[in-house]
Amino acid sequence: QVQLVESGGGSVQAGGSLRLSCAISGNTNDNYYMSWFRQATGKEREGVAAIIDGGSTRYADSVSGRFTISTDNAKNTLYLQMNSLKPEDTAMYYCAVRRRYLSAGYWRRAEQYDYWGQGTQVTVSS
Repeated sequence: QVQLVESGGGSVQAGGSLRLSCAISGNTNDNYYMSWFRQATGKEREGVAAIIDGGSTRYADSVSGRFTISTDNAKNTLYLQMNSLKPEDTAMYYCAVRRRYLSAGYWRRAEQYDYWGQGTQVTVSS
């Protein structure tokens, strides 16, 4: 069983920054996908960013150039640096991992993930 615990959410004004953290039990190298998702009220959960097989990264078009996903393997922690935040970034943010190989093209499909954190709220005011 893998446990994921997110932290770092909060309330900021538009244009501000936040860094989310996800503490992952076990070795992060054991995870094929490590990703961040978000879910706004009344909307479906959407993939925001992913690290595939410990190397390549993927981003949703809506956050590309503003968000950066990274890991610290020594700390077994996944991060999401969020800059130039916009009100439309307001959502509950979740980290998720998939343990087994899958083509990178599926990273945005929530049903492909094995473990999820409990979420951390990000609110961006205009």
